[in-house]
This record gives sequence, C-alpha cells and structure tokens, in this order.
Amino acid sequence: MRNLLLFGASSPSGEALRTQAGPGLTVAGRRRPPGCPQEQFLLCDLADPQATLGAAADQAVLVSFAPIWELAPFLARQAQQHPATLAGLEGVIACSSSSVITKRFAVNAFDRRLVEQLSGAQRSLEQTCRLLGVPLRILAPTLIYGQVGPFRDRNLSVLANLMRRTPVLPLPAHTGLRQPIHASQLAAVALHLAQRLTPLPSAGLPAEDSGVLLPLGGDECLSYREMLERLRSSLPTGDPGRNCRLLSLPTRLTHALSTPLLLINPKLFEAVLRIGADLAGFTPAHRILEQDPKPFPLGPLAL
Repeated sequence: MRNLLLFGASSPSGEALRTQAGPGLTVAGRRRPPGCPQEQFLLCDLADPQATLGAAADQAVLVSFAPIWELAPFLARQAQQHPATLAGLEGVIACSSSSVITKRFAVNAFDRRLVEQLSGAQRSLEQTCRLLGVPLRILAPTLIYGQVGPFRDRNLSVLANLMRRTPVLPLPAHTGLRQPIHASQLAAVALHLAQRLTPLPSAGLPAEDSGVLLPLGGDECLSYREMLERLRSSLPTGDPGRNCRLLSLPTRLTHALSTPLLLINPKLFEAVLRIGADLAGFTPAHRILEQDPKPFPLGPLAL
C-alpha cells in the first residue's frame, strides 16, 4: 500500500478517504479534523506562501479534495521554492469538478469565471507535475452527495431542505439526466487510483485531451425528477419533505415564469434552465472500482 498525503480532509470525501485509507496516511490542512491523531496531522495552509510540506510527500501520493485553484499554486510554489520537499513525490490525485465541462458555455459571469478558474488550475497542476516527472489524475465528479462523519454535501441536502420548506415544487415537464455520486464512492475511486497510479503516455497535451482528466459520476443515470423522487422517498418517516409534491409544468411555461430571475439572479436562472439538460454520461464509479453498480441513493445521506 502506498503512503498518502491528504488535503481537504474536512469534506465528506476527504473524511471517507481518511476512514478507508488505513495506515500510511498523513492529513495536511489548516486544522486537524475530528478523530485524526496528532501524529498523522501536518499543519499546512495551502494559501500560506510560507507553507511547506517538509518530508510528508516523500514516497507518497498526494490526494486532494481541497479546491484545485488553491492546490495548483501551492504545488507550483513548492516546486519553485522547496523542490527538495517534492523530490520523493510519487504522484498526485486532485479533485476538480465536472463544471469545467458542463458550464463551458454558460452565459452568466459567475459560471464563466468558475470554468476559467478550474481550467486554469488544471493546466497549472499539469505543468507542475510534468516538471516534477510525476503522474497526475484530475477527477471531475458530478453532483457529489452524502454525509460522512460530521461533513455533509451542499447539493442534494439543499434540495432535501427545499422540499421540506415547500408543499409543492414545480418542475419542467422535461428534466435532463443526472448521475449523482456519493462522497464515499468518490473517495474510493481516488484511493483506488492512488494505489495504481502510473505515468500516462500522452504527456504534453492539455488535461482534457491527455487522459489526465477523468469525468466521474455515480453508477446510475436518472432524470432530475426521478432523482428528486428517490431523494424524497429516502427521507425518514414523518419528515415534512416526504409530503412535498413535485408538480410538472409545461417546459416553456417554467422558463417563462423564471425569466425575472434573469435580471435578479442570472446564475439561478441558468440553473433552472439546466434542469432540462443532460448532465450525465460520465465514467461510473463502479467501472473503475470493478464492482457491481450501486443504485441511487447510497447512504448515509445528509438529511
């Protein structure tokens, strides 16, 4: 088993990987997560220009669920200012987002900036790893959900709370496909790849073309409406969200009713439009893990 250096432990996937990894794991970050022994923790703030890894990366694979736009400049600084700390690094597994693919043609400025931030960080990280001569895989997961330990998602848990607050939730008649992935599945994929990481033959190409970038989803593709129906059914007995009615409206009417958002909140307006888009078709987690597919939703959920 390879040694692992983990950033982003204070997230559902980071906590899941920490529980799955076993010995040989060092957790790095601004603060020690609950349950992490002091001897396995390295105080290292990605945003601190003076931060250094010391010997923690020696003969280890760095796995990060921290924001990739923080990880990329940190590793670039380490390579320039403290190259000895990365001399024994065996590879990098970094988590990005499928938004770098699905929001490339967004109209609102927020999503356009997000895509630029993600793609710029991916390019920088690939350049640094190429300079170091270490293999890199960038995971681009879609719609992460679930709770692991004290850490919960900010995707499906938001929808669950919305169903609790409203008796009727209008949806367009046509809803696109989704492929939600549980945080524990994402962690399992990262751990699986970290233990088998080898250099890819297409070095020198952009991440999107070189095989470095891995768009990743859960094991099941289902419509947005069916995703909400299953989420509603998974709520505990007596939960007010189970009483929420999903009301189908003509798609054009839904878009027409949403048009005021274009002036008030363009990001939310575009999110409404994306309900009808197919944001699926990514590599399912079970194919990488060589397991049987697991139906949505997996527990534990952030309820």
